[in-house]
Amino acid sequence: MFWKFDLSAMSHVDKLLDKEGVTLRELMDGEDILQECKAQNRKLLDFLCRRQSMEELVGLVTQDPALDLEERARFKYPNTACELLTCDVPQINDRLGGDETLLNVLYNFLDREPPLNPLLASFFSKTIGNLIARKTEQVIAFLRKKDKFISLVLKHIGTSALMDLLLRLVSCVEPVGLRQEVLHWLNEEKTIQRLVELIHPSQDEDRQSNASQTLCDIIRLGREQGSQLLEAPQPDPLLTVLESQECVEQLLRNMFDGVQTELCLVSGTQVLLTLLEPRRAGSEGLLDSCSQGLDRPCTVSPGVLRGIEPRLKDFHQLLLSPPKKAAILTTVGVLEEPLGNARLHSARLVAALLHTGTPSINQELCRLDTMGLLLDLFFKYTWNNFLHLQVELCIAAILSHAAREDRAAASGPEDALEPPPSSGDPAAPQPASSLPEGTMVTHLFQKCCLVQRILEAWEANDRTQAAGGMRRGNMGHLTRIANAVVQNLEGGPLQSQVSEVFRGLPADCRGRWESFVEETLSEANRRNAVDLVSTHHLHPSSEDEDMEGVLPSELSLQQAFSEYQVQQMTATFVDQFGFSDEEFAEQDDSVNAPFDRIAEISFTVDADDDSPGAALFEACCSDHIQPFDEDDDLWEAEETHRAARVTRARFGGPHASERCPKDGPERRGQGAGEGVGAVQAGSPCEGGSEVGSSWAVFDGPVTPMAASPAPAVARDVGSSVWAAGSPSTSAPEEKGWAKFADFQPFSLSQGRGAAPRWTLATATPRLA
Repeated sequence: MFWKFDLSAMSHVDKLLDKEGVTLRELMDGEDILQECKAQNRKLLDFLCRRQSMEELVGLVTQDPALDLEERARFKYPNTACELLTCDVPQINDRLGGDETLLNVLYNFLDREPPLNPLLASFFSKTIGNLIARKTEQVIAFLRKKDKFISLVLKHIGTSALMDLLLRLVSCVEPVGLRQEVLHWLNEEKTIQRLVELIHPSQDEDRQSNASQTLCDIIRLGREQGSQLLEAPQPDPLLTVLESQECVEQLLRNMFDGVQTELCLVSGTQVLLTLLEPRRAGSEGLLDSCSQGLDRPCTVSPGVLRGIEPRLKDFHQLLLSPPKKAAILTTVGVLEEPLGNARLHSARLVAALLHTGTPSINQELCRLDTMGLLLDLFFKYTWNNFLHLQVELCIAAILSHAAREDRAAASGPEDALEPPPSSGDPAAPQPASSLPEGTMVTHLFQKCCLVQRILEAWEANDRTQAAGGMRRGNMGHLTRIANAVVQNLEGGPLQSQVSEVFRGLPADCRGRWESFVEETLSEANRRNAVDLVSTHHLHPSSEDEDMEGVLPSELSLQQAFSEYQVQQMTATFVDQFGFSDEEFAEQDDSVNAPFDRIAEISFTVDADDDSPGAALFEACCSDHIQPFDEDDDLWEAEETHRAARVTRARFGGPHASERCPKDGPERRGQGAGEGVGAVQAGSPCEGGSEVGSSWAVFDGPVTPMAASPAPAVARDVGSSVWAAGSPSTSAPEEKGWAKFADFQPFSLSQGRGAAPRWTLATATPRLA
């Protein structure tokens, strides 16, 4: 802000503008021209809005630069010119949008033979798109007067920038009334029909791909804009044409009649999937299908379904014999016959159609046995997880919509394409007697033999792994499919239907399935379950492996004692401070809150009462403190093993815990970390190794303990370090020796402004 209003500093652009005969390119060579333009430098804007300057700027974004220029400098000026024209300055927008001559110069860029320069096309599209958003009425009126505008845009639809320009006309026009006029204009120009014609094997790949993407975006934008209007939206004419039966039939004729190419099949299927996209739930797995709304009726445009249904046999044939593809090398070997993108999109379309729950389409799929073919591909291409997901979604749709399919089949063929309204509880199971023979759920379990295939595939995978082979790549999806079957057999809205079909399976198959569910599948689910970190024991490092036994044995006591401490402190806080924690929270926003009263609180924990917390406290202390005779020499046995331990510490000998079983007689009756101060004489594991302490390493030679007096040693559990002290003949009262009999009771005392000091009997003994 300071430099913006600092009038004493003159910018480089102002200095250039003060020169006579300054050119536009001289200004564009400056690094700050764009910043000065956005800051609305009046002198600069007056220069740019001159007719000569505007014509030069428009010419830079529409004319190919000279070929003799350096490659990195060829598009420097066109890029800067585009940024200046689209920097959203009102003076430039008014000057360009209000001058029809300049608009004609821009428009003439389209009157060229394809392909257009992609960089210049992006500059042109950005400039026109900015004018459509800022000077909508003037630019739309200008474009509507051009009879060849839509034809020229579609002529260059292979350039992505022109596809973006067409989408700007659909989505960036405001207000709603004017946008509706633009949509009707585009519909009068047969824009949708022309785009559908471009999805044809005779067209080049870029035009087919961009035409398909444009249609998909028009569908999504039309539905999104219609859902955002508060009042009842007017029908989108472009969307209405796309959802018509005639349009879908024309698209399918382009795909299947005549020569079939993978690109045309994929591009057309993407449009069909987008037409069905909002009508199906985006479930990622079988177990989430019900929660995603797959059991609720879906409303699908009847024209789309009527156009697709007669062509289901073509998609089935496509799954059988796709366009030929060369063998490819994968990480698991050579794939002689790749699945291909066309078959994958066909599987996606089948899954989308099954999610609509249309009975007539389901009956046609049953007749063609398309689901059985998809299962064949599922087990053939064991490493194609894209296909595995689509087959899983197909099974999810069948299990979710079977009940509604039964009701629709009973209502008559005239309502086949209209999903019937749900009455009562949609999740209520239907009577078993109403289950028709031709429904998808019956077809899935009886003709497709889903249960048998699951069992056979699982057994084959077990044999492969037992022989040292790799686990098959579809086992994760197969596990979720098996869990979905179990879920519908044991409960759920389709229990009666699935149970009836399951009872029709052979007896040996049912027995194998029950054994598989109880043993194999349950074990797989257990392995796949994710344990919470808080409930999983984390193994310590090698240096602290002696602490392994401390956590399990003392966790409950320590946790209970901690809760007891909190309760006691809270009660003391309320009694002495004068109000509860809720009242204290109300003071958080007050500047004058009486925080000085906090320092006057004196916390005391009474461990002598008869409360359960006191009993836990006593139990914790008794486990840690063991009585001993003051006449016993605690360090007698320690002196025998000290030299060997120091040697092991220096030269990497085995740890003490490796020699002592944790359940040995010396440790029976106490945890791995118990008896901090009570080391039993003669124990092979004594010396405090259970609490992670280690011997100090001395640089000098090691003297056997039998040949020299034993040094006095004081152990500090907090630091886990053994420090050398005076000779063993010194009296215990000398400084450095621990007095185990002098334990202090548990208390907390705090003065005003002083930090609290805790003394716990189970902590380190005080040094004399």
